[in-house]
Amino acid sequence: MDRQHALAEFVAARCAASGARVEPASADASFRRYFRIRFDDGRPSRIVMDAPPEHEDCAPFVRAAALLGACGVNVPRVLEADLAGGFLLLTDLGTRTYLSALNADGASADRLYRDAIDALVRMQAHAAAAGLPPYDRTLLMREMELLPVWYIERHRGHVLTDADRATLASAFGLLADAALAQPQVFVHRDYHSRNLMVCSADEGTGANPGILDFQDAVRGPITYDLVSLLRDAYVEWPEERLLDWAIRYWEAARAAALPVDPSFADFYRAFEWMGLQRHLKVLGIFARLYHRDAKDQYLGDLPLVLRYVRRTCVRYAAFAGLLRLLDRVEGVAPGTGYTF
Repeated sequence: MDRQHALAEFVAARCAASGARVEPASADASFRRYFRIRFDDGRPSRIVMDAPPEHEDCAPFVRAAALLGACGVNVPRVLEADLAGGFLLLTDLGTRTYLSALNADGASADRLYRDAIDALVRMQAHAAAAGLPPYDRTLLMREMELLPVWYIERHRGHVLTDADRATLASAFGLLADAALAQPQVFVHRDYHSRNLMVCSADEGTGANPGILDFQDAVRGPITYDLVSLLRDAYVEWPEERLLDWAIRYWEAARAAALPVDPSFADFYRAFEWMGLQRHLKVLGIFARLYHRDAKDQYLGDLPLVLRYVRRTCVRYAAFAGLLRLLDRVEGVAPGTGYTF
């Protein structure tokens, strides 16, 4: 049975589908697709996740949704699940992402980010992380290895020497050590403007923000989701504003008895190094999406991710070798001016 037929059967069985209209809602960087079910009789719209079981497993989404729902943040409720078939029926958190709202009205940013920070603190303080997969050294290193394979060699066509590989191994080791040294909490892994929905309880979508795409949640470094939020691959903020939001998070986390570093300077260094690990991974992922999966919509986001990488490398002498390698790969003049 093809997926379209299987989807129609799932909707018919779960949604009393007479008078129901199925329309595309979104797709993401995986094999998952989402469809919105609208009803002619006035019932609230629903979302169907289509996750082909040969490629995706719906069970982690169901588990993470239960964890997050229990701690009081706004996530889709799982109404029906066919784990073997790869379909979930979910409540609908609406159509307005943070990214679309920010692009339409930049003045809303402070309100939206304050809500997202408050939700993040609640998530970290109350979502049980003990049963989640660990964000361990193997996973951290596997992610960073996407950079040389897919970005440097495949996308940029740069042939790595043994010395280049030693440089990358040294940088990756430092970043993995730093991540593992951080307190470990619930980590969403993609807590950014495309996965946060502008919601309103008055409109029936619940408290702001609505949180999506949490199926890859792990137990990992406490700064990871804040990096995803503030150094977003899809939207850039001035450093002064980012610092204000980072301080707001740090103060709220301390008030919630989360184990953040008592020194903001040390906390921010850990934040920046975590960001470097994430952005090296993202460069590899975006290049892989293009070359392996024929998804070119992420290529336009590569320059921002590269700016994040270079800024952090410039600030920390520990990454001087990595910066020189990137200079050669990108064909730019060498940078100087390390801060630490």
